[in-house]
Amino acid sequence: MSDGVISSGWDVLDASHEALREAVRAVPAGAWHLPTPCEGWTVAQVFQHAVGGQIGYAAALTGEPGPDFDPFDPSGDMEGVDPAAFLEDALARTAKAWAGVDRDVAEVPVPVPPHKMSPWSGSAACGLDAAVHAWDIAVATGRPSPLTPELARPLLKIAREIVEPLRPRGAYTAALTTEQGDDDVAVLLRHLGRDPHWGAS
Repeated sequence: MSDGVISSGWDVLDASHEALREAVRAVPAGAWHLPTPCEGWTVAQVFQHAVGGQIGYAAALTGEPGPDFDPFDPSGDMEGVDPAAFLEDALARTAKAWAGVDRDVAEVPVPVPPHKMSPWSGSAACGLDAAVHAWDIAVATGRPSPLTPELARPLLKIAREIVEPLRPRGAYTAALTTEQGDDDVAVLLRHLGRDPHWGAS
């Protein structure tokens, strides 16, 4: 990638990181308080959660400290925060950590059950976390979905591997039934408990 952005070398993760960057760049200054598809959470809270999640994956791989806040209880306070810099620091840490992973190892540590995955699955799980929250932020701020069918297909594969144990913990809500005409993006979103046609109103 260009512009000094660190590449992890894992296609799904890098595309998911770019989706999150795109969504965050487009958030208007006054939109951080808006509601999102994550019930009860504002755009700011989803953003903070997404940043914390990426730091968590980096910490699992490297043994470095995790986020200095609880990603599952984000404050939503954006006073004094440079969103682009806050995000880029997290994504750089995560990309650097994944870039150092040996692709031939059987398993790598991850912060979600089962806490060890193959390198591909782990990097894709990290990407899933970034990509779905990119979608949350984009639709909450009236922007087009940053997800493409090409990205949704591998994300759905990893979602089917990891999401069920996370539902009881509140990370994802119950899956929604697919509907006729759903494309790959809609199928992914419904599997994650999200309405592809969600609107703030």
